[in-house]
Amino acid sequence: MRNRKRLTSIMAGLLAGVLLLSLLAGLFTTTVSAAKSSDEIQEEIDQLEAQKAENDKKIEELQSQLSGNMEEMEAVVAEKSLIDQQITLLFEQMDNLDAQIQAYGQLVADKQEELDQAQAELDYLNEKNQERICAMEKNGQVSYWSVLFQATSFTDMLDRMYMVLQINQADKEALAQLDAAARQVETAKAALEAEMAQLEESRQELDKTQAELDEKRAKADELLANLVARGEEYAALVEQAEEESYHMLLSIIEKQNERTEAEEREYQEWLAEQEQQKPPAPPSDGGSSGDLGGTGSAGEGNDVDGVTWLVPISYTRFSSPFGMRLHPVYGDYRLHNGVDLSAPEGTPIYASRAGQVIVATYGASGGNYVMIDHMDGTYTTMYLHMTRYVVSVGQNVAAGELIGYCGSTGVSTGPHLHFSVFKNGVAVNPADYIPI
Repeated sequence: MRNRKRLTSIMAGLLAGVLLLSLLAGLFTTTVSAAKSSDEIQEEIDQLEAQKAENDKKIEELQSQLSGNMEEMEAVVAEKSLIDQQITLLFEQMDNLDAQIQAYGQLVADKQEELDQAQAELDYLNEKNQERICAMEKNGQVSYWSVLFQATSFTDMLDRMYMVLQINQADKEALAQLDAAARQVETAKAALEAEMAQLEESRQELDKTQAELDEKRAKADELLANLVARGEEYAALVEQAEEESYHMLLSIIEKQNERTEAEEREYQEWLAEQEQQKPPAPPSDGGSSGDLGGTGSAGEGNDVDGVTWLVPISYTRFSSPFGMRLHPVYGDYRLHNGVDLSAPEGTPIYASRAGQVIVATYGASGGNYVMIDHMDGTYTTMYLHMTRYVVSVGQNVAAGELIGYCGSTGVSTGPHLHFSVFKNGVAVNPADYIPI
């Protein structure tokens, strides 16, 4: 969606401004937020992330509803298209029927004209026949006497009598033919009128069908308008929810910056406390930081359960404590299962306690490293990022015996010793065992 594209462009600028925000955070952080611990800030981050997850779920549901609404719209559009096609076909049928009705109307009119003409001829012939009959018969007597009186001979009289009969018969036949023709025209006209009446009835049925289709299309138009409005509402809700998720993300980033500052503050406070304890410095091994030879010894240590734990290296700075932290390379929060003791490259590393070497190898993360089993069924120690190690697997070492030299192999940002203590296979805080 367009909002999602906008989020992408905004995030690029946002990430570019994170460093500036972290520099200016001290100027804008209130007294209350500055007093919060990293754990309290983490709780706030967890709450914000939970709210954002819930809001993201809401976005998914709204997008699902929007998708369903779109499917309904497509179905209505398809139905409306079918109705429009039916109406178009109906109009073609109506035009065809109108043309047929018009043609039949013309045929009826033509038949009526023929019928009128036949009727006129029949009336005319009948009128003339009646005039002749009246003139000739005079009630059935005059015609025959007139013919006889006017005849010049007997033969002429017979001819005249036959002529009268023929004329009368011809008139009757002509009248009968005209009457039959008129009846045929009348029958044809009646048939045309009946067919035209059927066409008119079909036309009325089409009008009824058109009204029904118009009603269906009106309902489809109304439904489509409602679905469009609903889709716009869903889209607005999605945009609003995405805006809320975006602001939540800003708040999470801001809280993460606050947490980083709190962790740094707590770490500095912890360093100050450690500085006040002033632990004894480890004895010198008599060599320089770059000296890779000699046996040397570990620094003084603590007694835990009657066992002395020695400081494994003469470090210059305690650079990272045990516990959850933002990984300096991977950039995510994970457990730091040991302590980091910064020292120049080549500084000797000693066994914190006597035991047997169980690992002496290279790992992608830990670089050159060594693990020692202290043979009490409880503790093992691990030493990471060595330049090189000088022991082998299965070798027994004494407390304070040289096992390797400080380096920056593996995933490391500078020369230091990562020192871990494991109790029953679980990482514990080395600060509880060695004075650092």
